[in-house]
Amino acid sequence: MTLAQRLTPARTLLEKGLLNASMALPERVQRRLAGRRVVRDGQTLATDLQLMLRLQRVARQVGAETLPIPQGRESILYNAVLSGGRQPIGAVRDLPIGALPGRLYVPTAAPTPGPLLVFFHGGGWIYGDLDSHDAPCRFLAERSGVRVLAVDYRLAPEAPFPAAYDDCLAAYRWVVEHAESIGADPARLAVGGDSAGGCLAATTAIAAAQEGLPLAFQLLIYPGTDHTATTGSRTLFAEGFFLTQDFMDLASATYLPEGTAPDDPRASPIYAEVPDGLAPAYVVTAGFDPLRDEGEAYARKLADAGIAVQLKRFQDQIHGFFNIVGVGRTSRAAVGEIAAKLKAALA
Repeated sequence: MTLAQRLTPARTLLEKGLLNASMALPERVQRRLAGRRVVRDGQTLATDLQLMLRLQRVARQVGAETLPIPQGRESILYNAVLSGGRQPIGAVRDLPIGALPGRLYVPTAAPTPGPLLVFFHGGGWIYGDLDSHDAPCRFLAERSGVRVLAVDYRLAPEAPFPAAYDDCLAAYRWVVEHAESIGADPARLAVGGDSAGGCLAATTAIAAAQEGLPLAFQLLIYPGTDHTATTGSRTLFAEGFFLTQDFMDLASATYLPEGTAPDDPRASPIYAEVPDGLAPAYVVTAGFDPLRDEGEAYARKLADAGIAVQLKRFQDQIHGFFNIVGVGRTSRAAVGEIAAKLKAALA
């Protein structure tokens, strides 16, 4: 079933209305509907997210990883539209980034030239596009006052590793060369992304330092940093919190062709040598996320190498909270905090 078939007016209005109404209820009412508090590893899951996950189970929504990849992509986009809402932005336009599609978000009253974040979307290197992350990019740009340029890199299995890595690095080189044409200050450029996009931002930052390209900041939102990981968080949160072990296994198997070393530093930045001049980083993790521990291990690796790094764990959040800016309270607040850090870093 295609997205166009799923997005019938009646179904969309019903699902969006139910989600919006449920996520807007007072916390005490949400608690009664969500059930007993979920506490793991000394952390309590946010009530609104617990209720959202329960509604997904009641609706018998299946994970994208259980569907053929084309249908999984449609499912990811459909759910992103439901949870992202309509976010205001000063201006937005599609533009080519060399050979790649891109989308530029310009916040209201943005200075020219001004800071720019080059953003790489998540989705396990096999899902996601400009539309799946349109709402959080709008929100991030408008809240931070920083231009955001989203990159539509190639996906596996059609284009496996190192295609995504090559595309993101090529996109950043293009931005450095064409900064003026998009209103960007070359001294205030950043890279960022969520999940797989966080991995791609980390590896792009490393390459930028190695090549001597200007880069002021890296924003890594629950990045996947290790395709060999067997961490405690991968075990604790393998099921029931949106991102599953099956999804991660599919992502690695699809992205990395047979014969590719999973510890290749272009795919697993935890194994990379930290170059001199690497940009300062803000690393975000979620308490109920299988990728939590490897993201925090990467932050420690940077700190041990003398890189300026801030680590923030949103203890009550799940993987994917970055996309939940149109409903509920806790995820939107967390993304608002991320936007404030981006603003401060590039001020």
